[in-house]
Amino acid sequence: MRIPDNEDRLRRPARIRSLRVGDLRVSYVPDGVVKMVPRSLFPATSDETWARNSRYLDSSGWLTISAGGLLIENGERAMLVDVGYGPFTEPVSMMEHGMATMYGGSLLDSLDRLGRGPHDIETVAITHLHIEHLGWAAHPATGESEPAFAHAAYLVSQREWDDRRTTFGVTEEVAAALARRVRTVADGDEVFPGVRAVALPGHTAGQMGYEVTSAGERLLAFADVLHSPVQVAHPDWAIVGESAAEESAGLRREVLGRLADEGTIGFGVHFADVPFGRVRRMGDSFAWEPLA
Repeated sequence: MRIPDNEDRLRRPARIRSLRVGDLRVSYVPDGVVKMVPRSLFPATSDETWARNSRYLDSSGWLTISAGGLLIENGERAMLVDVGYGPFTEPVSMMEHGMATMYGGSLLDSLDRLGRGPHDIETVAITHLHIEHLGWAAHPATGESEPAFAHAAYLVSQREWDDRRTTFGVTEEVAAALARRVRTVADGDEVFPGVRAVALPGHTAGQMGYEVTSAGERLLAFADVLHSPVQVAHPDWAIVGESAAEESAGLRREVLGRLADEGTIGFGVHFADVPFGRVRRMGDSFAWEPLA
């Protein structure tokens, strides 16, 4: 039986998708994908939970967690929010972490398809220092000696940078590759015309989102406040390893309420092939309506 495209998008890796926010163009820049065992990502769920939410699972019963970045263009100028997993094209099994597989490798090709090269990017904002968000900022492409965006400023919150040695995936080598280029940012800082930093502590203590505003329109890149569109309807679902589950659930509800009530476009970097969307209230819960 053929799966309708709007439902298939919930379970496949993201493709390039673009839309306008006022005078700015924003685009999802795919790099790769993480396939997650659903009950490993959301430990409080059950087999019955996923029987009711099977439309989010691929043919192997896994959740699709896309990896990539958000390209923001203002005329000739451009920046990226997050830069994927990096130049690792072979799927790696990480079942000990609840990840069925993880791979990257396509972000630079995706940028090229969008008409941009690495040297067009003046700023790289890293929402938090997890390996599938910082990849190309720390690792060179094959045959190169420097990371792809070595010319750019890397924006990270001070708390995130201070905690780097305790963060998943940040080895001494990765930290050293980032260190020469890191510039710390704080809540409310304007980092690019029409783009400001928004503190979203929870998933990590120093996590930063980014709000894009132009000509009366607004988009919020909410980082890892939410990991999957299924979580929009279930903001109380804690992900594995959350140290402050109640506070994180409160932040998810706060962000979803703001998106719904203010008409702000949401950007979920991990949201399979529905990264852009609007949030609609459904009684006491919420629904994700994909855009682009």
